[in-house]
Amino acid sequence: MKKIITKIKGMQSVYLFMLIMAAGLIVMGLFANSRLVQAAAPHTRTYYIAVDEVEWDYAPTNSNQITGEPFDDTANVFVQNGPDRIGKVYIKALYREYTDATFKKLKPVSPEWRHLGLLGPVIRAEVGDKIVVVFKNNASHPFSMHPHGVFYQKDSEGAPYADGTSGGNKSDDAVPPGATHTYTWSVPERAGPGPMDPSSILWAYHSHADEVADTNAGLIGPIIITRKGMAEADGSPKDVDREFVTLYSVFDENSSLYLDENIQTFAGDPSSVDVDDEDFGESNLMHSINGYVYGNAPLDTMTMKKGERVRWYVMGMGTEVDLHTPHWHGNTLLWSGMRSDMVELLPMSMKVLDMIPDDVGTWLFHCHVNDHLTAGMVTRFVVKP
Repeated sequence: MKKIITKIKGMQSVYLFMLIMAAGLIVMGLFANSRLVQAAAPHTRTYYIAVDEVEWDYAPTNSNQITGEPFDDTANVFVQNGPDRIGKVYIKALYREYTDATFKKLKPVSPEWRHLGLLGPVIRAEVGDKIVVVFKNNASHPFSMHPHGVFYQKDSEGAPYADGTSGGNKSDDAVPPGATHTYTWSVPERAGPGPMDPSSILWAYHSHADEVADTNAGLIGPIIITRKGMAEADGSPKDVDREFVTLYSVFDENSSLYLDENIQTFAGDPSSVDVDDEDFGESNLMHSINGYVYGNAPLDTMTMKKGERVRWYVMGMGTEVDLHTPHWHGNTLLWSGMRSDMVELLPMSMKVLDMIPDDVGTWLFHCHVNDHLTAGMVTRFVVKP
């Protein structure tokens, strides 16, 4: 009898042990599944971006920073103010980032991104994330935000055309002055780096309500997407020490929405302006890098250290004259696995190049198209020891 009781108790212990093990496995499975769900959930990155009208100075130092001399006759074609000339300061519409949805306080631009000039703020994401842009139009014309590369529904495309949609799916197309709209863009794998790409790639966003007029007014900015698993908490690539974004574009102020306002505001004698005059038209073609001409980008914003892993994101925008060939002096880069010190850009092309600077000094960075170079499409960068 004692043996039977002992056997029953032994079996009970075994069953109890099995039940505890099973419960443990269930709990572990639920925990693991929870972690998998958590890991699979996209990280939502929210930005508060408005369009603001500002007075933009293409040459704030009032001199040619490349030659170290006053502007010569060639430069004065583009920068000199006069009775029938606007000069180097224009009213423009720019994307600017705010701290929250009240749009009362501008978000400070960190020192490493002050080289962006008139470009909108960098929008970052890692593959698998979701981007939410709360957009407000503080300007006097309808504007939008149209992204390249990422995934969006019709209510977040930011471009008006006969696409068969209506109602809420059209509210993103051209946001009226004073209004807001929330754009939502997801970042699937096809929006991230491809097999031959580095760990992060460049896309762009720009206004598409009246694309030509809007972009010439200044509404364009960068989107940087990092490969899954390669991003820091802020979305930046783990294998890069320093990043630069540069836009090569001949801003055609003749095609801006603000031409008439610029004439009335800045021309010495607005009544003397002939908008059909060829020389007047030429004077408003601003051959710029990030909205600066003749090396006027603050040099302290274009610095790096010898041996750092530096990533350059370059893009073009504009018309048939916007065929650009950015060239770096003193150092070389890798583009798509090829060694080079220049790259070709067409309008709305976006390319990524990696540099490990090894030549200390202050170096030119300019478009190698002759007419663009002489018209001011040149800046500098610094490699420190």
